[in-house]
Amino acid sequence: MAAAPTAKTRALRSSPGTAGLYAKAALPLLPGASLLPFVAGGGGTIPRTTLTLEGVTAGRDELAAYDRVCGFTLRDALPSTFVHVKAFPLHMALMTDGAFPFGAVGLVHLRNRITQLRPLLAGERFDLRVHAMPLQPHPKGRTFTIVSEARVGDELVWRDASTMLRRGRGDASAPQPPAVDGPAPSELPLVAQWRLPEDLGRRYGAASGDRNPIHLHALTAKAFGFPRAIAHGMWTKARCLAALESTLPDAYTVDVSFRRPLLLPSKATFAAQDGRFAVRNPKDDTKIHLEGTVTAK
Repeated sequence: MAAAPTAKTRALRSSPGTAGLYAKAALPLLPGASLLPFVAGGGGTIPRTTLTLEGVTAGRDELAAYDRVCGFTLRDALPSTFVHVKAFPLHMALMTDGAFPFGAVGLVHLRNRITQLRPLLAGERFDLRVHAMPLQPHPKGRTFTIVSEARVGDELVWRDASTMLRRGRGDASAPQPPAVDGPAPSELPLVAQWRLPEDLGRRYGAASGDRNPIHLHALTAKAFGFPRAIAHGMWTKARCLAALESTLPDAYTVDVSFRRPLLLPSKATFAAQDGRFAVRNPKDDTKIHLEGTVTAK
């Protein structure tokens, strides 16, 4: 039996630049590149590495840019999804490490669960810790979850779990997520219809730093098998929270599953009732792009 990877913690002095990380993420696509020690794809298990970054802050200008593109009210409190944006460069740093078992490009974001224990404010300093959990079987391949935490001193104020799918030989006996009680997403009452412009991915990428090519242009999206650019899953989640903003308590958990890509440009409908919500195709309510729940803590 192979020895378990050694746990280690690496403190970062500053937030990694996502442009360089995306360039590094593309290297495993080159034939033979994964044999190089600094390129992801050469490992067999998820490294037991924790990345930390202290003294993170959100400036009011960057917060305002994020609020505008996602539809939040301009205010000092950070949307819980904005804290995910601050942790995202650490996610990319983990997944582009040479010890990571596969490249980041081509991974599918299946689920995101955020727990906010209290709101963070613009200018407030907090510390981030990010690590990835071991691989798990899935009917369409294998999954892993990146766990992120934000603390102010010793106080845990925010926690995030993002589950990613690596497509491949699946396991039909893999456990499925438990069903949610209540009406199906297609049966939730309509609240609003949204128009998603062609440049939404570029605007959100500028505000969030997530410049994955599948979101930016039709040409770059087609290179990865999409007919057009697709909206960021975390933009879609943030847009849902913005629509629910007036009803959100200070402490809550918001859990979403990403069901199908949302092409750009397009229209989408938002439906919600009693803590459940969904983003649907306006021509067919059974075609679900996202479904989620919000529960007070």
